[in-house]
Amino acid sequence: MPAQHSTVSEVMTRDVVTVRRETPFKEITSILSSHGISAVPVADEQGAPVGLVSEADLLRKQAERPEQHGGRAATRGWPHEKAKARAENAAGLMTTPVATAHADWPVARAAREMDHHHVKRLVVVDETDHIIGIVSRPDLLRVFLRSDEEIRQEIRAEVLTAILRLGEQEVQVQVHDGVVTLRGEVENRSTAQIAERLAGGVDGVVTVRPLIDYALDDRAAKD
Repeated sequence: MPAQHSTVSEVMTRDVVTVRRETPFKEITSILSSHGISAVPVADEQGAPVGLVSEADLLRKQAERPEQHGGRAATRGWPHEKAKARAENAAGLMTTPVATAHADWPVARAAREMDHHHVKRLVVVDETDHIIGIVSRPDLLRVFLRSDEEIRQEIRAEVLTAILRLGEQEVQVQVHDGVVTLRGEVENRSTAQIAERLAGGVDGVVTVRPLIDYALDDRAAKD
């Protein structure tokens, strides 16, 4: 049985606050403050995401205000950024398109999607494109809060025993601060490499130190 990885549904925020295109600037500011959040999705009439308004979008208006002693407002920035500084509602403030995820995605896939789009959060949608949650960088990092013993037990039971059929006498597992050390000896080089790869995919693993010897280099003919 393959190791089970955390999914977006396990770490996402389900009680999502949304706004509409016509929601005023000040109301959005109030919503962010009262809910203790840094961004809010903009939904259409069917509940599908059409944009996202973040604190950074709102702060552009403050940055464009004249200085206290009559100085002129800053004029740097792209035209769309200047337009956001003049916006009165979510339609003018929001960033589009919205980076989305699905609840059944592994956490690792969501992390790759955030990195690809250079965003701090993903709006989670269902099969009909309705908003069902939101997942942020801190949410994805929760997997690293797993204890060393939890990680060790999963590698032992799910990777080494269930998948590779390796006993304690063949490969031993040690975990310290999320760093996994695999020690032992197996028959084939490919088995040692698979053990390293699968252990590295277990939730909460920071890195793997492979110290597994092998009797036969069965990969030599393939390399």
